[in-house]
Amino acid sequence: MALDGIFLRHIKTELEKVLIDSRVSQVYLPNRDELIINLRTFEGNKKLLLSTRADSPRVGITEYSVENPEKPPMFCMLLRKKLTSAKLTSIRQPQLERMLFFDFDCVNELGDKVKLSLAVEIMGKHSNIVLIDGDGVIVDALKRVDVTLSSKRLVLPSLIYEMPPSQDKLSIEKESVESLVYAIENNPESKLNKAILNTLTGVSPIICRELSFLATGEADTDKDLMSKAEWQALEENIAKLKEEVSSPKSYVVTLKNQQGKLFDFSFMPINQYGDSVQKNEFESFCKALDSFYHAKESFERMRVKSHALSKLVSNNIERLSRKVSVQRIELEKCQDREILRQKGDLIGANMHLIKKGAPFADVINFYDEEAKTIRIALDVTKTPQQNAQKYYKDYAKAKTADKMLRVQIENSSEELSYLETVADEINRAESEQDLSSIRQELISEGYLKENKGEKNNRRPQKLKSDFREFETEDGFKILVGRNNRQNDLLTLKTANKNDLWFHTKDIPGSHTVIITEGREVSDEAILKAAQIAAYFSKAKDSSQVPVDYTLIRRVNKPQGAKPGKVIYTEQKTLYVTPKV
Repeated sequence: MALDGIFLRHIKTELEKVLIDSRVSQVYLPNRDELIINLRTFEGNKKLLLSTRADSPRVGITEYSVENPEKPPMFCMLLRKKLTSAKLTSIRQPQLERMLFFDFDCVNELGDKVKLSLAVEIMGKHSNIVLIDGDGVIVDALKRVDVTLSSKRLVLPSLIYEMPPSQDKLSIEKESVESLVYAIENNPESKLNKAILNTLTGVSPIICRELSFLATGEADTDKDLMSKAEWQALEENIAKLKEEVSSPKSYVVTLKNQQGKLFDFSFMPINQYGDSVQKNEFESFCKALDSFYHAKESFERMRVKSHALSKLVSNNIERLSRKVSVQRIELEKCQDREILRQKGDLIGANMHLIKKGAPFADVINFYDEEAKTIRIALDVTKTPQQNAQKYYKDYAKAKTADKMLRVQIENSSEELSYLETVADEINRAESEQDLSSIRQELISEGYLKENKGEKNNRRPQKLKSDFREFETEDGFKILVGRNNRQNDLLTLKTANKNDLWFHTKDIPGSHTVIITEGREVSDEAILKAAQIAAYFSKAKDSSQVPVDYTLIRRVNKPQGAKPGKVIYTEQKTLYVTPKV
């Protein structure tokens, strides 16, 4: 995945149509890697994003808003001073290099007209934004590069700006198709796609693989085994690529794998993956890039947030599991408490036979059917009566502990069950909003502390009823909760008492409801709702999942129960394979 020179050429062409002769209204530096320039154009205000992130350097118009720091960084202040009200006069790209120059007509502090340029270098971790004056002198850079970082190319104020080192590749614009194919054929790389990558400037790995695929039917063909016809096919496709550079078509595609993750984009159709990827076509290169990276960054934020929440919940589940295990062992010990009372009784009945200071007492056990002799351990520092009282006291403690442990185990088990539902919700979260709602739930239940920013910005929020929604073939609406709080809202507030309620039996999952609207529900609709309930549960990847269903009027929430916890009666059970 890389923004190559040809794609950048298309971006440049698109930006020229919209931004030339626009004026800078504001400059923002939301983070250390991104610059946003607000421009007033004939089509309204546009936000030009210049990103130097190592994993996603890019240039383009963005429609998404970002939060800006309260105190702008020094480079941002400098750009505001130099570029505010400046007019964008041209956008330049040297050959098909991965860099653009934005040229501005500005007015300095003395009122004189001056020219300034922003050089945006798209070079992975070495990406940079450099402000240059009309004489080619560096005013400043987003990332200053001194001798400790590079001995070949310094990027510091007052130095003459130098272009990044050339890669010594051939230009598809300048060279003939025949000379390009000849250079590829004689490149030392054995794989065709790598030979293309090493020969042509401005092409990314996905384009090189696609050229190989179009010519030979394979993305990683060994060029030494290619036939004459395949070399001819490669020549034809490079000719088409050359035409694409000079006369770009309004085509751009983003690619998503079978797991739903975006992984690449291209300015030309991509066929090398067959039907194993989803393709989303755009008419605008900027919109495609904006959509791709917004989704990618949202996915990454989702991954980070879900990992933090998952770790918190799993740690609590592990802690509770150990706690319940210890409590069960303690409860097991309490089951022998009757023996303690019996020993107290036996000492009392034989008090006259037991001498003070004796380490034990051998007495007849009248609780035993065979009346066998039993040896009872004694405390030598206590009298026989005190030893009897000690056994009675230990019996009373064990009896009280038994009662308390049973309550504690029940409470811990319920809490464990609740946390397992939360863990399932985190795994099934589809958006940052879903994770945010789960986070708020964990805060309200005391598992997380609100940070300072959350406290300061806290406002009473009404829980959104944006349930997942489905419809059966015979017209019944099916609603599914996204998290425990939505489950409560759906079951206890939204659904009618005659609606049908579904939930996986003894398995964490979402509350699912068929809205009946007074109609008799068909068996097909019931089966569909059960399949959906199984799909939105921890048993999503299983088969023959048990799903209980009953009328809403038979579902109740115990007082003080955790979010999502309900009890129900008169249920029926279906065994289904999860499906939506």
